[in-house]
Amino acid sequence: MDDTQRTGWQKRILLFLTSQCITLFGSTLVQMAIVWYATMQTASGVWVAAFTVGSYLPQFLISFIGGVWADRYHRKKLIIGADMLIAFATFIMVLAIPHISSEPALLGGLLVMSVVRSFGAGIQTPAVNAVIPQLVPAQQLMRYNGINATMQSVVNFAAPAAAGAVFAVSTLRTTLMIDIVTAVLGTGLLSCLVLPKQDTSFEKSGVLSDMKIGVRYAFSDRGIGKLLIIYGLFTFFCVPAGYLAGLLVRRVFGDTYWYLTAVEVVGFAGMMAGGVAMSTWGGFRSREKTLAAGLLAFGSFAIGMGFSKNFILYLGLMAFYGVALTMVQTAITTMLQERTDTSMQGRVFGLLGTMYAGFLPLGMAVFGPLADILPLQWIMIGSGIALILIAVITYFHQVLKGVN
Repeated sequence: MDDTQRTGWQKRILLFLTSQCITLFGSTLVQMAIVWYATMQTASGVWVAAFTVGSYLPQFLISFIGGVWADRYHRKKLIIGADMLIAFATFIMVLAIPHISSEPALLGGLLVMSVVRSFGAGIQTPAVNAVIPQLVPAQQLMRYNGINATMQSVVNFAAPAAAGAVFAVSTLRTTLMIDIVTAVLGTGLLSCLVLPKQDTSFEKSGVLSDMKIGVRYAFSDRGIGKLLIIYGLFTFFCVPAGYLAGLLVRRVFGDTYWYLTAVEVVGFAGMMAGGVAMSTWGGFRSREKTLAAGLLAFGSFAIGMGFSKNFILYLGLMAFYGVALTMVQTAITTMLQERTDTSMQGRVFGLLGTMYAGFLPLGMAVFGPLADILPLQWIMIGSGIALILIAVITYFHQVLKGVN
């Protein structure tokens, strides 16, 4: 960031983050409504699985290419283009719904729309993560990544409640319109923002060649490569205590909707608290220590949740689990932003998105069926131990030596 960009950067980053939260709210609300619709109309595990795969697999496939584009092209235009692609796919579905008479055809159309939306997210996310260090001074990155995490947690907290309320009093078609409105509002705000000049002077070849260069760059740098691997393992071992929490609650504490709702609310509240903590505290002076502490806390709370027999205690542990989750994600994002050369930011964050979109379904594929064979509490405790071991390796063996 040069001297001409130092003044007013706080307003620019807050405008940028606000625009992204508006579009994220609409996208999250509609995606949840689509899955709920499929669940209620079919009660079919096949359809629910299809929508889950449709939401993650395209993002996994396109994220790295999206990262290449984020390095090649103007990132603001790329973000706006991805948002418009998502809104356009939704708009086509809104127009088509009155003309679709059969339920399977409607579900098929919604599935195609979900796939297009996932492609859009895979293009958008690396560009968003690469824009933040363009706007924020290096010494403030941890704080503003914490603010971003807080705002996203608020959106993820509010979107399910809003989706339920809107879906209860209106039609699927009306619910889909919300995404179009939020896309227009978010991109309208973003269009008012002037980004600092982006370095695109590096030698460009084909997309595949640029992808190979990105992979070589990421994994030839010991710090960046280890961060990406840790993030993939972290995502994988999050699944038992995080994404299978509803199943654990149903089996151990009962299947009342109040319990399931309480777990979701408390988890997102913990993530919000973690974002606030990171935005005000900024982490330890050593980034490795911040990451290792987050992993250690995350694993410890997962173990505690596995042993817990009291629901109130379980909720308390879930809240701190959310805090630790945000701590780990913020630390990894900040370290990658600080370490990665400007011309490689998009590709590195494309790889990060690929890690998430790949390891999360892998974790579900492994731990979901395993939970029908072994007690889920054992699996949760085992994943917590694995995360603690990763924390120990991260800090005491200094696998990220030189990242700062």
